[in-house]
Amino acid sequence: MSRPRGVSDAVILHAAAEVIGRAGPSGLTLAAVAEEVGLVPGTVLQRFGSKRGLLAAMARHSAMDAQALRERVREEHGSPLAALMALAAEWMAPMTTPERFANHLALLCMDLADPELREYALAVHKAQGRAIETLLAEAVSTGELRTGADAAALAGSVQAIIAGAGLTWALDRQGTLPRRLRREIGALLALPAPSGDGSGLEDS
Repeated sequence: MSRPRGVSDAVILHAAAEVIGRAGPSGLTLAAVAEEVGLVPGTVLQRFGSKRGLLAAMARHSAMDAQALRERVREEHGSPLAALMALAAEWMAPMTTPERFANHLALLCMDLADPELREYALAVHKAQGRAIETLLAEAVSTGELRTGADAAALAGSVQAIIAGAGLTWALDRQGTLPRRLRREIGALLALPAPSGDGSGLEDS
């Protein structure tokens, strides 16, 4: 197998997320990630040092990407609340099936049991919270949400809904996860149900 040149860390980290989705954290090996992107295992080892180093790099990348992703989806949608729905869907995009959700949840459980990895997971959580709060604050300022709404408190509730909606969807397996997210977040923010009205909140 030829060795591709110029494979970025971001591509390798995305491949690692794919491996986790298919095989769970126990199936995440440097060799499996290398095979996913067509590299020799030694290249991934040289970049990240170990499986633990790879997991830490994934968390750091996710935390740094939260702001950039928020800015991108905001540019693509006509309102901050439409951008919020899209942002939630993007974060949960790897969970295309209940089985993939379970595998990513298993990774989070592993993080919670490890003090160092928990800190990385917490950094991702905080970065995503800031992105959500920014969009909610903008929605208040533009009149999409009522004047005086507490954007910080709502951001915490939205994060809880994102996690909980994924879990209940994986259990009852009704509909799609993106639609479940829109329905539950919309209920919290007292938004009309998706109706295909061009607002950006309907199913794509």
